[in-house]
Amino acid sequence: MESVGLLILACALGSFVCARARSASGAVMFALVGLGLLIATPAGAGIPGAVADFLDALNSAATPVLSEPAGGSGAVG
Repeated sequence: MESVGLLILACALGSFVCARARSASGAVMFALVGLGLLIATPAGAGIPGAVADFLDALNSAATPVLSEPAGGSGAVG
């Protein structure tokens, strides 16, 4: 897969062309294929882990707020 960069570029271009032609499903499919190709490369191999870490941090920050009792914290505002 020495030309994977060219395939990713072709997917980005195809997605742009489909979006300009108002073909949303085609644009989404090209974008998903391009994302899959990017994740398959060594440079993009860390993307799923980075997304998981981000979502974990977001969940850790939001859980105390969402699980607060109905009476609230007593803070003004």
